[in-house]
Amino acid sequence: MKEIKLRLAILLVLATLQNASSHGEQPLSRISIHKATFALHELAYIQASPTVLGLRGENTEWVTLEFGSKNPSVDDWIGVFSPANFSASTCPEENPRVYPPFLCSAPIKFQYANYSAPEYKDTGKGFLKLQLINQRSDFSFVLFSGGLLNPKVVAVSNHVAFSNPDAPVYPRLAQGKEWNEMTVTWTSGYGINEAEPFVEWGPRGESMRSPAVTQTVDRNSLCGAPARTVGWRDPGFIHTSFLKELWPNRAYMYKLGHRLFNGTYIWSQTYHFRASPYPGQNSLQRVVIFGDMGKDEADGSNEYNNFQRGSLNTTKQLMRDLKNIDIVFHIGDICYANGYLSQWDQFTAQVEPIASTVPYMIASGNHERDWPGTGSFYENMDSGGECGVLAENMFYVPTETRAKFWYSTDYGMFRFCIADTEHDWREGTEQYKFIEHCLASVDRQKQPWLIFLAHRVLGYSSCISYAEEGSFEEPMGRESLQKLWQKYKVDIALYGHVHNYERTCPIYQNICTNEEKHYYKGSLNGTIHVVAGGAGASLSTFTTLQTKWSIFKDYDHGFVKLTAFDHSNLLFEYKKSRDGQVYDSFRISRDYRDILACTVDSCSTTTLAS
Repeated sequence: MKEIKLRLAILLVLATLQNASSHGEQPLSRISIHKATFALHELAYIQASPTVLGLRGENTEWVTLEFGSKNPSVDDWIGVFSPANFSASTCPEENPRVYPPFLCSAPIKFQYANYSAPEYKDTGKGFLKLQLINQRSDFSFVLFSGGLLNPKVVAVSNHVAFSNPDAPVYPRLAQGKEWNEMTVTWTSGYGINEAEPFVEWGPRGESMRSPAVTQTVDRNSLCGAPARTVGWRDPGFIHTSFLKELWPNRAYMYKLGHRLFNGTYIWSQTYHFRASPYPGQNSLQRVVIFGDMGKDEADGSNEYNNFQRGSLNTTKQLMRDLKNIDIVFHIGDICYANGYLSQWDQFTAQVEPIASTVPYMIASGNHERDWPGTGSFYENMDSGGECGVLAENMFYVPTETRAKFWYSTDYGMFRFCIADTEHDWREGTEQYKFIEHCLASVDRQKQPWLIFLAHRVLGYSSCISYAEEGSFEEPMGRESLQKLWQKYKVDIALYGHVHNYERTCPIYQNICTNEEKHYYKGSLNGTIHVVAGGAGASLSTFTTLQTKWSIFKDYDHGFVKLTAFDHSNLLFEYKKSRDGQVYDSFRISRDYRDILACTVDSCSTTTLAS
């Protein structure tokens, strides 16, 4: 008992949790860890079972906690810590004259003690089921009294661990820089000094191996708190393999492998994907687009003000319809980790059924990139000190340099131009030149569907905050870009950031260029702007002002799906996350000559000479 008390006594906390600016609050930032005190009671207990997880190769398991307290309260809560040993020995020394904190990391999730046992306040006994994912380390569970604002350590559990914490997990597919290249990114606990990472892959009945590059993120590569302090958790080793010279639309199998230097192999389960169509290929192509999904916990933990309550619904709908989805674009505000790095593992685990099967392409948002003094266009603290580092490493995107998170990618009859709104996009900038080149270089005879994607709303939105500013857009959003959209005849521009759904008419310079609402034949004469930022995070309110250009609004969680049937016919659908049903849609039907047709500010120079 003395050893237990000694181990528990080091749970005094001096580290401070710093809130990151957010549309809502990162749940873990609510815990006043720096106020924690030691209040171990010999009659208090917490026991976790089973102690070994993943015995059949699972990377997600449920544990059952049984706990008790002599002085129960509705404010009592349970924190999950990983690594299980979170004592002063794991804290970096910041100043030799100052003692290190006794607890230097936030829990990776938490839940109130009476969540599953309403009688806990009266009986002092309770139980709780929590879902854990394989995150390269063991776990322990702490029973706290005093609520989140004045926590007191009452009891600490036994340790729980996966049978192989270092196993390769959570593959994320992404298109490479060539149309016939697929990249596979995954996470493991194996560094290059321990094992050689690779992907074994091929069409059914054949196999080959492609090596993977390995990188990681250390604390010093991050920009501020909480990412460098209580939110820090080692993100492990991140591997990316490049599968090249794929045949269009062919089905491939793959699995992740690590060859240990003792000659043994560690394998993941087998996954599959279908290679992308070649640029211009005339085949059925289905694209899902959304922003601001975030993550949520299936066990109900970490909840705050329903901050990301739509996230699991969106994920489940995509999983149910996965056979009818070819590629996904998540346009910023990926998981709202806000400097609590454990949340990136939890997000990649949540989307694994999707991202391991179809390319999962991301864009940079304010909650990935923004941090003062780091070159971001906005000098706020929305990334929680991550300053883009986690997003740039956890997911592959075919950028020229990762710090400049803009890129283009082709998918059959689609050309996608993805902007980075956390860097300056205005005329004369490097990004502006990229955007113009992306729009200008597409062969519209082969790829008629030209789509612009960005996180912040550079086009049009009826969000109340934009309306109060009088801009109905991100300030300075469309002033430089609208002439490019018009000149190169962008069909649809889609955005996140605002957590709702809205669709405009085809529009240019605040004027609707087409009065149709659901079936567009021939030239649009403008660009349709869509806000699709309602995939999971807390919803954004619309202004009561009615604008002529706003055709459809929805204050709910949902996502967009584009279906190209051929070079002349495109279907747009907006689906709600709660039921997967279509609530808004339109069609575009046209020929190549309609793309060539002259309209305002998009006419080629002509001559009177014959």
